[in-house]
Amino acid sequence: MELKDFQVVDRDLPEDLLPAYLQAESLAVDTETMGLLPHRDRLCLVQLCDPQDHVTVIRILQGQREAPHLKQLLEAKNTLKIFHFARFDIAMLRCHLDIQVAPLFCTKVASKLARTYSPRHGLKDVVLELEQIELDKTAQSSDWGNALQLSEEQLRYAANDVRYLISVHKKLMGMLQREDRWSLAQQCFEAISTMALLDLLQYKDIFEH
Repeated sequence: MELKDFQVVDRDLPEDLLPAYLQAESLAVDTETMGLLPHRDRLCLVQLCDPQDHVTVIRILQGQREAPHLKQLLEAKNTLKIFHFARFDIAMLRCHLDIQVAPLFCTKVASKLARTYSPRHGLKDVVLELEQIELDKTAQSSDWGNALQLSEEQLRYAANDVRYLISVHKKLMGMLQREDRWSLAQQCFEAISTMALLDLLQYKDIFEH
C-alpha cells in the first residue's frame, strides 16, 4: 500500500527494496510498540528512511518472530543505522525479531552531548531547532497493535519519525566535532548495545555504588 510519499508493507522489507537500502551509507530507523517493556509489549511497526527520502513502514504482525530481509539490513556493517533513543528500539528489535543492530547512531544521546544549552532532547524539540519543522505528535500515544487497520494519521506520524533523522544526524555530528565531543559520542554509541542487553536481562543500576 502506498500513501503518497511512503509505502506500507507487511511482515518484512520486500526483497526488491532490500538492495537499494543496503547501498545507503546511512539509514534512519524507528519502531512503534504497544508499550515500553520489551518482554511484555509487542513490536508493531518498523520504519525506515534512506538519504533519498524513501520511507517504508513495515507492519509486524502479532506472533511474528522473524523478518529476514530486515535483519540482513539492520545488521549490515556498511550501513549506519540512525535512531532517536536507540537503546529502546534496538532492545525491541532484538527481543522480538532477533536482530542485533550495528553500527548505530543515537540522535538523543548526540543531542545531550552537543546541545548542552538545552534541557529538551525529545525528537520534536531537536527537529524543531535543527530542521525548523514542527512534528505532529498527536498519534504518539495510540493503539499500534491493530497493524492492518492503522489510520493514515498514525502511519504518517510513524513515517515522519524517520524522515528527518538523517539530516539531524549530520548536524549533530557537526556540532559534536566542533565541540571536540565526537570521540566521546562514538564511545557512547558503542555502549548502547550493552545497555540494551542489560535492559532485556532486567538488570537495574549496576553501575551505582
